[in-house]
Amino acid sequence: MSASLLALQTSSEIARLLINGLQAGAIYILLAVGLSIILGTLKFVNFAHGALYIVGAYLGLIIAGMPTFSGKLAEWGFASPGLGWGYLAALVIVPLVVFVVGLAMERFVAQPFYDRPDTDQILLTYGIALVVAETFRVLFGGQSRGIAQPPWASGSATGVPVVGDVLAFLGVNAISTWRLVVILLTAVLVGIVFLLIEYTDFGLTVRAGTVDPEMVEMLGIRLSRPYLVVFGIGAALAGVAGLVGGPLVQFYPGYGGEILVPAFLTVVVGGVGSIRGAVVGGLAFGLIQSGLIQFGFSEWSQVGIYAFAAIVLLVRPQGLLGEEVAV
Repeated sequence: MSASLLALQTSSEIARLLINGLQAGAIYILLAVGLSIILGTLKFVNFAHGALYIVGAYLGLIIAGMPTFSGKLAEWGFASPGLGWGYLAALVIVPLVVFVVGLAMERFVAQPFYDRPDTDQILLTYGIALVVAETFRVLFGGQSRGIAQPPWASGSATGVPVVGDVLAFLGVNAISTWRLVVILLTAVLVGIVFLLIEYTDFGLTVRAGTVDPEMVEMLGIRLSRPYLVVFGIGAALAGVAGLVGGPLVQFYPGYGGEILVPAFLTVVVGGVGSIRGAVVGGLAFGLIQSGLIQFGFSEWSQVGIYAFAAIVLLVRPQGLLGEEVAV
């Protein structure tokens, strides 16, 4: 094998690993950023965050397609409640609906428990997650589902102008367009949230409330409304994660609990309350998971990210980018 051919194959493998890792990490990032701003700002441990992922996934499935369900909905004559409005409609509606769900959760679930111990918050939100999962199982059935990729993002990314030329140069010919869409959408959403928190008066209030809420209240600034919005934003990001992850990974009513564990680990590894940390942690997890799968160790993919998390926390307990106060 010539050196040039070997170099081309190596660059192709690296490029495929990076793209797959970025896509896998994007789902973790969307979940982790929402978790991180809620936990870092409101000091509220939300074990129902994975349930918001499931709400977004099922809501997207119903809005975008025409699925057939087998649960109680079928018994009541609503076996196919899909609207068939398409994926773009779901991309607009799902974040808005889950944002409102987040507002309701903050006002009626989280707010009364802000001054309660973490164990009380965990028990409450874990119970809510179980209720949501069981409700979805009863209504929709327990089968695994997936959201169809939209026609405008199906097929290989090699057909996309400019992007296809870059992939061809790198020797990559098996990357789906949807993976690139997920990466781009995640970058845009996380960038917007970062700018909102870091460079606006709203973000200044949120960050000040994180450091010294009593002083902020003494200055006549009510923190209840910013906290409400932060919780809503975190919820909306989880809903979007379910929507964009649906075409890539099959989901079922209890999947929210399954994906919650790596999402929480992403937050802890990156540093609680740090958006940058959530991004770094998500990227690390995505690259580790995709690398193990790509090189034939798929059964070790989850073990790999847990081992990485354990090593990071042993060496740097506050997380990779965690500080005493971080946003």
